[in-house]
Amino acid sequence: MSPAVRTDGIADGTADPPPAASDGLTAAFAAPARIPLPDASGPRDVVTRLIAHGCWYPSADPAGTRLAFICDRGGVPQLWTGPADGEPVRLLDDGPDPVREVSWSPDGRWIAYTTAPGGGEHTRVLCVRPDGSDRQILAGAEPGSSAHLGCWAHDGSAVTVTVAVPTGPPAAPSSAGSDATAGEGPSGPGTGLGLSDGRLPDHWQGRAGETELLGPAPHTDLGPALPSPAVTVRTTQIGPPGGTLPATGFGDGLSAYLVDPDALTAPVLIAAVKDAATLRVCDLSRDGTLALLRRGPRGRREAVVLRTADHVTTCVMPVADGDPWIGSFSPRADTLRLRSNAHREFAVLLAAELDPDGRPLGWSTVAAREGSDLELLRYTRDGATAVLAWNVRGMSDVEILDAGTGTGTGTDAGTGTGSGTDADARPEGGTGPSSRHVSLSRHVSLPHEVVTRVADAGSRLALALSGSRRRPGIWWLPDGATPVRTPWSSRDEDAVPPGRPPVRPVPLRPTARDGLPLNGWYYRAPGRAPGEPAPCVIHLHGGPEDQERPVLDPLYHEILGRGLDIFAPDVRGSSGYGRSFVDADLGRGRFAALDDVADCTAHAVLAGPADPSRIAVMGRSYGGYLTFASLVWHPDLFRTGVAVCGMSDLATFFEGTEPWIAQSAAHKYGHPEHDRELLRELSPMTRIDALRAPVFAVHGEHDTNVPPGESEQFVRAARERGVPAELLTLREEGHDFLRADNRRLFRRAAADWLQRHLSG
Repeated sequence: MSPAVRTDGIADGTADPPPAASDGLTAAFAAPARIPLPDASGPRDVVTRLIAHGCWYPSADPAGTRLAFICDRGGVPQLWTGPADGEPVRLLDDGPDPVREVSWSPDGRWIAYTTAPGGGEHTRVLCVRPDGSDRQILAGAEPGSSAHLGCWAHDGSAVTVTVAVPTGPPAAPSSAGSDATAGEGPSGPGTGLGLSDGRLPDHWQGRAGETELLGPAPHTDLGPALPSPAVTVRTTQIGPPGGTLPATGFGDGLSAYLVDPDALTAPVLIAAVKDAATLRVCDLSRDGTLALLRRGPRGRREAVVLRTADHVTTCVMPVADGDPWIGSFSPRADTLRLRSNAHREFAVLLAAELDPDGRPLGWSTVAAREGSDLELLRYTRDGATAVLAWNVRGMSDVEILDAGTGTGTGTDAGTGTGSGTDADARPEGGTGPSSRHVSLSRHVSLPHEVVTRVADAGSRLALALSGSRRRPGIWWLPDGATPVRTPWSSRDEDAVPPGRPPVRPVPLRPTARDGLPLNGWYYRAPGRAPGEPAPCVIHLHGGPEDQERPVLDPLYHEILGRGLDIFAPDVRGSSGYGRSFVDADLGRGRFAALDDVADCTAHAVLAGPADPSRIAVMGRSYGGYLTFASLVWHPDLFRTGVAVCGMSDLATFFEGTEPWIAQSAAHKYGHPEHDRELLRELSPMTRIDALRAPVFAVHGEHDTNVPPGESEQFVRAARERGVPAELLTLREEGHDFLRADNRRLFRRAAADWLQRHLSG
């Protein structure tokens, strides 16, 4: 077709981009460049079936007969396809770069997916035909750029991508074993963030900052469900509330485009923002006149409705963290459905009727559960059915809501679903009442504890499931009946080698010293008598907003096989227990989170069988920070520690991390200029003289989230003080370890270290 022909109601490839706005918004930063690639040279069909493997992130073709998905049976997460009810499965990209997301086009002609080159944090968006031909990079190939996958146009003619372009030169990565002195950041000598020389990196100079350290949890007094001005309706170009861009100085320019994989039309700009943490196109109306965007840093995410013809914002609504696919339009674009925790403790399903210009007329609560977050939301293509996955203390509860128009609810007894219309749930400027329609709710009995994704597959649904006794797998949900495992997903009995079955954890409920209830999961090593004291590893998750879930973790399986127990708690700052709990560690609240680690350890001794003289602390990412911090805040509590990709100095972390991560991190930890003293107090390096226990650090060489220098400087300082310390750097890995050989090396090295220091 001609590039000037409009086929989707959004814009044509020759239209002039919108002008730069006075508030600092700009039209675009870089249009994605399409780069054809050779067809995958590896075998298309499976040569060797690996028994213990994981399959996840399903996306179905339009007929619901085949699924595209991610599978690590080849040693690294790669793109595969398989028939709905049998084999064989086929490998569509045999490259070494791990695959992160997958999306089959609505017309069935393309499969879009993201990869992480070198295992690092920057990603690319690619497309390939279902038969493996015409593989190409759609966005993210330019040096220093990164691209993220959005939704497809409903006719399958184009896919949305977000391109991130750095505002300045990227930091040079540090290398393991370098001779740099303590305090030098990963950008090289003399670029520390100011603990010694008072200087800031370029992207912080002259910035006033918007971070405000909080006292009490800000959402304790919830008031009405959605009071003004928590939700506002604006008519302005896309930008944060009030139409002004906060001068944080973080981040890249983010531009969202509609890209035609057939290259018949030029990329079409949808939206562009500067200094934004995230921007993703979650849905387009079927006529292309409206776009649903998700933007903002963690803890402050927003849903934005944008008119694509004139780039006017018609609605902004706070939404919950977690799954980025926050909602969708109804087929006629007369209703907007969102997963939101706007001025609430827990996320619920909201709906708003839209006027012809895309402005909401009134809001209603379609589904809510007291004490549980709506974690996943998926509407079927006809818009008549919603699948909701609720997070109940770390476990998933799935219900199917046949909602008609989806703008109200009734419910079966016992489902826990809220009903009715919230009279006060109208955004400022809403002009009419919300309609109410009766809905029928059906509960789904799951064979495993956690749902990680829901995919619409025509007349049925596909669920990605994980559990404490299985590898991640994909299951069919025919007509809402009992889920059925796909033949190419691992069987439960093949989750681990024979002779040592997985351990199902039991919940523990510690109480912090200030009275805050905490939660966690205790794993008992096989073969020990019930009351026998055991060496125990306190394992701390990342985030901080992650949550410990009862799923099979090969690392846990390795540690338990060495005769060591594991207690994995959710300290304050974790998700799944309400927004006040997530925000309870902001600013100086982080000191209480450090106390939580000690309180959970004491609970594992008093309520569990942990031996108080043989306890280790371990964690990854933010959990790695907590590990470093716990070893110097509570030096006599732990015999050893294993810190994985952890921050040791919050100043050098801010200097070296990705700009959009810095923007979110400032909200959590404090501003590196205005809260300099607080960050110094919270940094483990500040208290390094208190370290007594041996420490083992692990890091990916391409980690640009938490640069490797964070582990290097802590290990170096420990050795200088005579404390045993080792560092393992994993090649071709970033912040997540995705390659089978590296994961195996990491598990065994960590378990060896723990066994050596906790035995006897």
